[in-house]
Amino acid sequence: MADSHFNRKLEAIEVKEKSISQLLSEMSKTAYQGRKLGEAVEVWEAMLKEKDLAIIMGFSGSMSTAGQWKMINWLIENRYIDVLVSTGANISEDIVDAMGFGYWQGAHQVNDQELLEADINRYYDVYGKETDYREMEVLITDFLMTVKKEYPYTSAELLHLFGKYLNKKKINSIVAVAAASNVPIFCPAIADSAYGETFLMAKNNGHPIMLDSVKEFDQFVGIGERTKEVGVVYIGGGVPKDFTQLLAISVSPRTMDEGVPGREGHLRKGIKEYYYPHRYAIQITTDSPQWGGLSGCTLEEAISWGKIDIKGKRAVCYCDATIALPLITHALNERVKTKRKAPDLSWLFKELS
Repeated sequence: MADSHFNRKLEAIEVKEKSISQLLSEMSKTAYQGRKLGEAVEVWEAMLKEKDLAIIMGFSGSMSTAGQWKMINWLIENRYIDVLVSTGANISEDIVDAMGFGYWQGAHQVNDQELLEADINRYYDVYGKETDYREMEVLITDFLMTVKKEYPYTSAELLHLFGKYLNKKKINSIVAVAAASNVPIFCPAIADSAYGETFLMAKNNGHPIMLDSVKEFDQFVGIGERTKEVGVVYIGGGVPKDFTQLLAISVSPRTMDEGVPGREGHLRKGIKEYYYPHRYAIQITTDSPQWGGLSGCTLEEAISWGKIDIKGKRAVCYCDATIALPLITHALNERVKTKRKAPDLSWLFKELS
């Protein structure tokens, strides 16, 4: 019995010239969060080798101001992710940089009243100009003036059109790259960002915008009926994580508790409700589980809800995303050499044509 605990020997890391991929592979044979970071790469690589798998990324916080947005572009272009569920901040603040304005390294210990008086916005240790932020908002408002007034858009539909608009202007932001790649972006709390202000600006110009959150969730859950398996990558938690987790258990009410043909579902005891847990899952977070919030909730806890497959592959790494994401993406770039056949999700935009 004791021998069963000694199947994988820990291997100390030796210092020598090596790739990031090799380093993370060696880290996966060590311990603590270094091991989890290495395992996250292995889980993502396994996802990319699967057939008929939709990879969904939940992207929280204000990562674009921290210089992370071009890596999301790369993940989209190479179809390392098929759907992005994002905060509004991440897909608006990147536009400032893509327009050519940018952000500056600052300090987190500073006189913030002086920054306010100088029209400087602080993102921890990053500075941005309020005038640049306003230019971004004007750009979004100009776009909103071109869409239909009475049409009930989902965030995915609205952002797809916005991406096409930005591509014509050669503003290579996340939304633009996603539109060019037919990768849908859902932003269920889109008004909680610069977009909310631009909705008001468009309304003040006589062009109110209609958003339909029920239609949006229906569209999103529809992905669960058109794929055999789902893999998820969570950068942080919050609304993007919860929205994506619900996909595993919300197909059943959408189908009136009928199973999805071609998908291996499970039936809850006592109630006729199917659930389709995510086969693969990665979470990069700095939040702890003991406070009860979803951002720190373990993937193991999600098994009790039917959201994560107990037989699947998963990795939770407690690490700052600005450390983990660059290492993981560069390791994948070095390690994965075959072109993946990604699912076609263009049906999400059929009503726009």
